[in-house]
Amino acid sequence: MPLTQSPSELAAWLRLSLEPNVGSATACTLLSALGLPEQIYAQRATALSRHLPEALARQLAAPMPADMAAQVEGALEWAAEPGRHILTLADPTYPQSLLTIADPPILLYVAGDPAFLQGPTLAVVGARNATPGGRENARAFARHLAAHGWRVASGLALGIDGAAHEGALDAGPEGAGTVAVMGTGVDRVYPAKHRELAHRIAAHGALVSELPLGTGAQPQHFPKRNRIVAGLARGVLVVEAARQSGSLITARLAGESGREVFAIPGSIHSPLSRGCHALIRQGAKLVETASDITDELGGGPVPAPRAVAARAPLPSHPVLDALGFDPLHLDAIQARCGLATGDLQAQLVELELQGRIARLDDGRYQRLE
Repeated sequence: MPLTQSPSELAAWLRLSLEPNVGSATACTLLSALGLPEQIYAQRATALSRHLPEALARQLAAPMPADMAAQVEGALEWAAEPGRHILTLADPTYPQSLLTIADPPILLYVAGDPAFLQGPTLAVVGARNATPGGRENARAFARHLAAHGWRVASGLALGIDGAAHEGALDAGPEGAGTVAVMGTGVDRVYPAKHRELAHRIAAHGALVSELPLGTGAQPQHFPKRNRIVAGLARGVLVVEAARQSGSLITARLAGESGREVFAIPGSIHSPLSRGCHALIRQGAKLVETASDITDELGGGPVPAPRAVAARAPLPSHPVLDALGFDPLHLDAIQARCGLATGDLQAQLVELELQGRIARLDDGRYQRLE
């Protein structure tokens, strides 16, 4: 990693990020009042106590504990490897968009290319237990956005997040790429199912976390991750979300920071549409195509269009017509189309093999085209 700061300067930043009971907001207060971390640690406890509780002032004025020194040394060794970076608030490559949020991380661990943290970015987020249609929407929207100059940021979670990262990667080397903001240390992939995806993102985008190396998944880490996802982006697209969803936290943080919020509507019968519908009622922009977003935001560099082979439309099918676009159980489909049970089941299996429908975990069938 080409250092823009000396090892001692970076070590002081790392120590500040590791201090117990010193969050990013407190750290930013100290930086504003006293200067860079090396200057903070040069202060006596009496000077620090003007800005901190007395016990915390004594903590910062004391020599660095041995276990923390080992963490700092390990982080410096990690950052010395190719493709690994530690960006601090004083680093010129620190993402400028994060400087506008209320509590920007004082440093970021990045695996991949830090340049992917700059430029036009849109966050694509949603439910972990997404429907097949929701995952396909996320993938298609992200592919379009990346192909039209918008980096796609998400949280590497199952469901919508993973599909969004995959869609951005599908745009290929001419696309704008993707950024995964992690709720773990950047060296720990969660969920483990996304290990291969994380390696692809590091090779063709960036993995980023403010959490120390080796940090495992903890529930309290994910809301903090969400503020970074929202902060990196010009806007947030929510694809599917229940009423109580971390995706709605990301959308709220984006709106509070002056970012645009977009939501894809869904069936009034689907629990995973209710979060999106709530956002739309609160003023989020309803979108039906990815072009709705690019038309609204503009500003992204648009690559030259690539020729895409036209695909002949699939023929209509009476069972698809009966199914419509809301998920239905077998008996409801049968009531609409009037087929015998055996014939209907055979046709549903055929449609599923063709990729035109999917069977959901609760036994309902959903149309995919």
